[in-house]
Amino acid sequence: MRFLLTLFLIGYIGLTGCSRGTPVEEITPTASSTRDTPAFLPRETDWPNWRGPNGNAIAVSPTAPTHWSETENIVWKTTVPGRGHSSPVVCDELVFLTTALEDPQSHWVLAYDRATGEEKWRKQIHQGGFPPASKMHGKGSHANGTLACDDQTLFIAFLTNDEIVATALNFAGEIVWTTTLGAFDSKFGYAPSPTIYQSLVIFAADNQGGGYLAGLDRRSGEIVWRRARSRSSTYSSPVVGHVSGRDQLLMSGGYEVTSYDPNTGELLWSCEGTTDATCGTMVWNETMVFASGGYPDNETLAVLGDGSGNIAWSNRVKSYEPSMLVVGDELYAVTDSGIAHCWDATTGKLHWKKRLAGNFSASAVFCNGNIYVPNLSGTTFVFAANPEAYQEVAQNRLGDDTYGSPAICDGKVFLRVGREMNDQRQERLYCIGSNSEAN
Repeated sequence: MRFLLTLFLIGYIGLTGCSRGTPVEEITPTASSTRDTPAFLPRETDWPNWRGPNGNAIAVSPTAPTHWSETENIVWKTTVPGRGHSSPVVCDELVFLTTALEDPQSHWVLAYDRATGEEKWRKQIHQGGFPPASKMHGKGSHANGTLACDDQTLFIAFLTNDEIVATALNFAGEIVWTTTLGAFDSKFGYAPSPTIYQSLVIFAADNQGGGYLAGLDRRSGEIVWRRARSRSSTYSSPVVGHVSGRDQLLMSGGYEVTSYDPNTGELLWSCEGTTDATCGTMVWNETMVFASGGYPDNETLAVLGDGSGNIAWSNRVKSYEPSMLVVGDELYAVTDSGIAHCWDATTGKLHWKKRLAGNFSASAVFCNGNIYVPNLSGTTFVFAANPEAYQEVAQNRLGDDTYGSPAICDGKVFLRVGREMNDQRQERLYCIGSNSEAN
C-alpha cells in the first residue's frame, strides 16, 4: 500500500507541475560495448573509494591507532580550502579530497602527499552552476561525493547547471574525460559517490525529475549502460556486493531495495522497503542485504539476496545519513541521533543498544576488532565490535565538526574535520598514526 501511495503521489506531482520530469533515455550494452579496460584490484595499503577497498567499510589494515588528540598521534595535518562533506581516499602516494568554494562558485579536486600532508595540486572541475539555496539542504555541501580511484585515474561527479557531470582525472591532476550523465532536478543537492566494478565506474543520480544509474567505461568515459529509476529525491550511493553466489549492484531509496547486474544495469530483483529518501549505502553478508532509512518513515530491514526479494526481518529503527556495518554475524548501526545498535544479522535480534554523545552524519568503519565513527561535534568514538555488550575503547576529539567518514589503511587514520577559527569555519585533513610516526 505504501509503495502504491508513493507512485500515486509521484504521478500527481508530475501532473501538477510541482516538479519537472525529464525522461531518462536508457542505454543497453551492445556487442560494441565490449571493453578492454582491465579489472581493478586495489592495493591492501590503500583506501581507494567510499567505504574502502571492498565497499563494506572493513579495513584490511592489520592495526590502527585508537587514541589521539591535537597533540597525540598526529603524523601531519593540513588546511583544506572551501567546504566539502566527502571523505578522503588514499591511492598510491597521495590522499585525495573534493571540495567546493562559494566565491567564486567552483568544484575542486585536491591532492596531498600521503607521507607529509603537503598539497601537491588542486584542480578546478567546474565554475558556477550551483543550485540555488532553496534547492540545497542547509546541512549539505556542494562536494558531498567521495572520489573513487583505480591504479591511475580518479572519478567523481558533481551537480552543475542542473546536470550530473562525471569527470576522470589522472594522478597528476589532468582531466582525462568528462561525461554528462543526465539531468538532475535538485531538492537538497547531490550526494552519491561512484563505485568501481571491473571495467566500469558506476554513478547514481536519483532525483525528483527522474532518477538513473549509469555505468561508464573507466578509460573512455563512454556510457556503457544507463537505467531509469523512480522520481524520488534520495541520496544513497551504489555498491557492489557478492551475495548468494553472484555480484549484485545494490541501491535503496524510493521505497525500494533494489539489485542490479553491475555489468549491464539489468534489474535482478527488488522489494518494497525502507522509505522514500535514504542516504546510507547498503551492506551485505553472504546471503542477505541490509538497508535503512530515512524520510519520512523509519525502517531497517534484511532481505534475502537469492532473488526472491523476501524480507527476513525488519524493525522501526532508522539510520538515515550514517551507513551501517556488517562484522561477522552482527549488523551494527549508529543512528543520526547517536544511538548505537548491534543486531544478529540473520534474525534481527537486538543484542544491545547504547546512546552515544551527539548527532552523527559520518559512517562507521571497522579495523582490527574496533569500530570507528565520528559525531558532528568532532568526537570519534572507538568501540569494540562485540555482540555481548557495548565496550568503549576511546573518545577522540579533533576540531569542532566531522561530516566525513574515516579512511583507515596501512596503520593510519585519515580524517577530515572542521574548526571554527576567527568566527570562520576552516577545514583540516589529519593523518593519525602511532607516536613513533607522529611529528
